[in-house]
Formats: sequence, structure tokens, C-alpha cells
Amino acid sequence: MQTHIVPVGFDYDRLIAPLVRDQLDVDRVVLLEGAVGSEANVEYSRNLAKKLEKDFTNLLGAETERFVVEDVYDYDAAFEQAYDLINTELDAGGEVWVNVSAMPRTVSFAFATAAHSIMVEREGDRDRIHTYYTVPEKYLETELAEELRAQRDLLEDLLEDEVDDERIEEHLDLADDLLEEFDERGTTIGAKQFGDSHIIELPVASFSNVKPFEELILFTLGEHGVFESVSELAQTLARELGEEYTDSFRSKVIYNVDRLGPGGKGYIEQEEHGKSYRTRLSRIGELWVRSHADQSEL
Repeated sequence: MQTHIVPVGFDYDRLIAPLVRDQLDVDRVVLLEGAVGSEANVEYSRNLAKKLEKDFTNLLGAETERFVVEDVYDYDAAFEQAYDLINTELDAGGEVWVNVSAMPRTVSFAFATAAHSIMVEREGDRDRIHTYYTVPEKYLETELAEELRAQRDLLEDLLEDEVDDERIEEHLDLADDLLEEFDERGTTIGAKQFGDSHIIELPVASFSNVKPFEELILFTLGEHGVFESVSELAQTLARELGEEYTDSFRSKVIYNVDRLGPGGKGYIEQEEHGKSYRTRLSRIGELWVRSHADQSEL
């Protein structure tokens, strides 16, 4: 089964045209629509998703399902959603294609990185995971701007012909303002604050196969947060496993923490704190724990 996961932004052609033109097999489509932004943007994306849902069924005969991305600027949540969706399709025996042409870049990067991470974790399924992008034939923004310039010139001509209409002056002022902003800033305006920052860091995730004891360390860090020392972490692990806390057990924990640290898989970060090392999950480690949470409950 060929499943296409398609985050929907403000594009139509790039999400369906290449599949129709290349006559690709599409058995199932998962459409993701954003729920954050202005009311007009959300409604526009929702309408596109409805149209795509209908056309994927009519043009390609695909079974179509729609999901909502609650916050298109929450990279971690998007990564977790992508990780679950891709793994679910693979577990069902399907081949997964992820289209990263639309949606805000946070979502596109999250889905692309999740697909890459799963390729690393599931090496035997690597040939069943594909990430792709479609280049548009043209961009409409500049054409819209040029048409707006023509409309502005027309309105100016009408005013010069002494056509007395307040609506003409109003629309002329709006056109002037929009064109001035477009010429100065391009297609977007400003930098929106997300949380306490205007920057959303996109971590480079390249998940490696994690051994059972390493998994236990990661899930323990995910549950308890920061440990003031590796010894404290080892004591907690021994207690939860019902094992005796010995020098040998402590050495085993130190060895595995080193393997998971910056010089190894990068899932743990440590900060020197006196004679000890404060130990916590790195950003990638947090993503790993979130995306593997179901395994910790087994």
C-alpha cells in the first residue's frame, strides 16, 4: 500500500499535481491541516484540505483521512505526530511518502527529520520511506503584486478624470500601502514571537538503535528530569529495578550515560556541577522519549 502523508498549507497543485502527472500509485492519503493562525488563514487551509480530500479520491481513487496539527509552530509536537503516523503506516505493511512542499517550515522540517530518523532506526524498512518536495512552476505573489500595481494605476487615472468616488480613494490608499510593504519586505511581515523567543530551533535528529539498558536510562531521565549527578541517577535506577546499588552497577550506568552523551548518540547532555555532572536529556533525547513513550508503558 502506498500512503502519502501531506501537510496542507496554502498550496494545491504541489500536493496533488505531481502524483497525477507522474501517474503514481496512491492508495491512501493522510492530509494534515493547521489550526493556528488568523481565522482567514485557518479557513483557507481547511478549504484546501477539503478540496484535496475530494480530488485525491476522484482523481487517484485514494482513501483519504484528515488530521489536525494543533500548533504548526510546535516542532516537537509535529515531530511526535510525524513519528507516530509514519511508524503506524510502516507497521501496517505500507510504503510511506512524505510531501514536505507545503505547511510552515516547522512542520515540514519536523516531518522530514522524523522520516529520516525512522530510516536510521528501522534500517530494514529504509526502502519503504520516502520524503519528497515539489518545485512550483511559478509563484503567484509577484503576479498578484503586478496586478495590484495595474489596478492602482487604473484608480489613479479615474481620479485624474475627476471621477468623484470615496471608494476609489480608499482602495487606492490600500493598494499603495500593500505595494509599499511588498516592495520593502517581500511576501511576509515581521517575526512572530513563539513562547519566549522569536527563534524556533530545529534539532538535527538522527536516531540510533538504543539498547534496552540505554532505553531505561532515557525513560528514567524523561520521568524525573534533571539528576544532580550520575550517581544519583544510578541510585534511582537501582531502586526502580530492585537491584543492589554497587560500584559495578554505578560503573555500568556511567558507561551507558557516556554512550548516550555528546560524544556518542547525543541523547544526554551534562553540565559540570562541582565534582559532579548534572545530567539531563538533550533536546534530541526529549524527542526520542516523546516519540517512544508507548514503549515505556509496555
